[in-house]
Amino acid sequence: MLIAALLAVMVTMGLAIVRAVLGPSVYDRILAANVFGTKTVLIIAMLAFLFGRMDVLDIAITYALINFISVIAVLRFIEYGDMAAAEVEPLEATDERH
Repeated sequence: MLIAALLAVMVTMGLAIVRAVLGPSVYDRILAANVFGTKTVLIIAMLAFLFGRMDVLDIAITYALINFISVIAVLRFIEYGDMAAAEVEPLEATDERH
């Protein structure tokens, strides 16, 4: 049963690769990369369960966090054109002790 689940996840990863290559927009490609990363975490978790190595789940969680942060960073880069947030005006120095 677990082998069938692994094969099904690999098929969805293949479909995500196809969407990443053929996606009509950059957002489709980013979503496909996110899906691929999520399915990778799922495969790591299933293999950890299959081989009885629950310590590998820490790696899966770390990979999930890296996947999430990288998708947010790429989306911010696409929206703003750089990795900085929207322009913020500096605060004027005020001294209220006068």
